[in-house]
Amino acid sequence: MSKGHTWRIILIVAFLLLSVFYLTPTLAPKLPSWWTEYLPKDKIHLGLDLQGGSFLTLEVDTPKAVEGQIDIIAADLEDTLNAKSLRFKRIEKVGTDQLAVVLYDKGSADATQKLVKDKYGRLEQLPPADEGGYMRLQLRIGEQEAKSIKDNAVLQALETIRNRIDQFGVSEPVIQREGIDHVVVQLPGIKDPKRAIELIGKTARLEFKLLDENINPATATPGSIPEDDEILVEKRTDPTTGVVTETPLVLKRKTMLTGDLLTDAQVRIDTQYNQPYVAIEFNSTGARLFDQITAANVGKRFAIVLDNTIYSAPVIRERISGGSAQISGSFTEKEAADLAIALRAGALKAPVRIIQNVTVGPSLGQDSIIKGLRAGAIGVILVVCFMLVYYKLAGMVANMGMVLNIVYLMGSLAALGATLTLPGIAAIVLLIGMSVDSNVLIFERIREELRLGKTPKAAVDSGYDKAFLTIMDSHVTTLLTGAVLFQFGTGPVKGFAVSLCLGIIINLFTSLLATKVVFDLFLARRNVKRLSI
Repeated sequence: MSKGHTWRIILIVAFLLLSVFYLTPTLAPKLPSWWTEYLPKDKIHLGLDLQGGSFLTLEVDTPKAVEGQIDIIAADLEDTLNAKSLRFKRIEKVGTDQLAVVLYDKGSADATQKLVKDKYGRLEQLPPADEGGYMRLQLRIGEQEAKSIKDNAVLQALETIRNRIDQFGVSEPVIQREGIDHVVVQLPGIKDPKRAIELIGKTARLEFKLLDENINPATATPGSIPEDDEILVEKRTDPTTGVVTETPLVLKRKTMLTGDLLTDAQVRIDTQYNQPYVAIEFNSTGARLFDQITAANVGKRFAIVLDNTIYSAPVIRERISGGSAQISGSFTEKEAADLAIALRAGALKAPVRIIQNVTVGPSLGQDSIIKGLRAGAIGVILVVCFMLVYYKLAGMVANMGMVLNIVYLMGSLAALGATLTLPGIAAIVLLIGMSVDSNVLIFERIREELRLGKTPKAAVDSGYDKAFLTIMDSHVTTLLTGAVLFQFGTGPVKGFAVSLCLGIIINLFTSLLATKVVFDLFLARRNVKRLSI
């Protein structure tokens, strides 16, 4: 045996052993503890179409992110101007991306302009305008800055949704961006899709606001309250009857504290009333602000608002230090758990809207697996029979290469922790055909060389050499197509592309190297006068 044959055989056997090694967790779900501790335990995951679950397409309301940024800047600017003792009449929002600051004199306007330039350099400033003796300074978020905010909102939505789903306990989810403002979520094997959908879409914007107790909420209407007030509803559910009551309350629009400063949220049980509540912890900045706010507003009611719904509005009895608080209300344990998950994962900077919701039942997934495997088995059997009948003993070599192809491909999918989808199974069946096609090209070349009177050894060498460029050309072209499908496709298309690209690379190895080694070994050991081809 030559050195060239030795390293090729070592390579073929090594890849075969590695494939079996990585396929072990897939083929044997119950592995001993020593294996799972030290050796690969990733298996081939089944896609949504094979094991059932939910497929969601979400649209992120990115303009709301820009509007939210304007609200944050307005609140911060108000605090900054007060801290700098710069007198102003009012700060108001204009549209969704502009802010107007009305000041008493030109000196204050000039100082405010400089402050805005230093602190909010990303904002565009319009020249100050006279407004009935006052100076009106208009600020707006520029086009590039707005684009950046929208892009960050989508990325943050991706991360937040991923965190929520991880804590919800869905295994092997697929969460990815699609287009400019869409997010695709696949939840395979999920047993409670409705609850998961509610959790994903929850904005979870937590705010702490003071009540305006000078106004009677029973008689208040949106047109009768000051501009800096708003009317929100406090919902309470009777634990025995399940009846929901809604009580309107008048709140100050200004947000004193937001949920962005939270570090933890956990469900606790009130031992006195046996009711669940959500215990929250602030970071150092939040703890300091919460301490200052409660110290300055003892005796006043402080509303805890989530997504524009008041969960509770307790009276501040005393200064609260340490950065701990609780959100109580008429919760069920499931509602409290979902609220805690949403708060721990963080708030969405922009609301998301479900524009597509497809649920695949597990029975349909099982049916797909059976039909896919059946199609693959029928394809393999037909190909094996054809090659044996048409190419005789040489057909056995081609069949061996095809089996290696399948084992190598499944091992690669397992090693990469890839997800097998129904289109992925279709790609595997397609690759069986491509494997045979490569061998047909080689065998027909060998037949041509034999007809020219060459010896079997010379015919095999020449056949492989002459078919090499044709095989490479067809495989590289298909590989590029697969790469484009992977780059721009989503979901099932990506599953098809992954199987296709891996299979093409593997097929080049088996058709041009592995089968050639078998012929070389056979011809080197025997004085063959005639090939069975």
